[in-house]
Amino acid sequence: MTYYVIKIVITTALIVAISEIARRSSFIAALLASIPLISVLAMVWLYIDTEDVAKVSALASSVFWLVLPSLALFVTLPLFLKQGLNFYFSLSLAVLITVGCYWLMVAVLRHFGVEL
Repeated sequence: MTYYVIKIVITTALIVAISEIARRSSFIAALLASIPLISVLAMVWLYIDTEDVAKVSALASSVFWLVLPSLALFVTLPLFLKQGLNFYFSLSLAVLITVGCYWLMVAVLRHFGVEL
């Protein structure tokens, strides 16, 4: 139980720290957020839990393929906001587009025989 609490505290602390840093410097926060900290933590936790490098490798490969469609969020959200759309509407629309891009990526990968 203590192990799970430690995992939650470390992971949560990183997210909160980045959001707090963003108040002072969007560049530093963006730099920290762009580093795949959550992915690295997930791989570390997975390895600690299983000691299975094949599972870690599979996770890393899946993350690679799914980073590509996630970029849609970072392209569309600023565009919607610059158009003067409401923040929550813009975010919702950007998330929907990103979900569509995820679906499309998974479908294309399956077509080429790549299973995530």
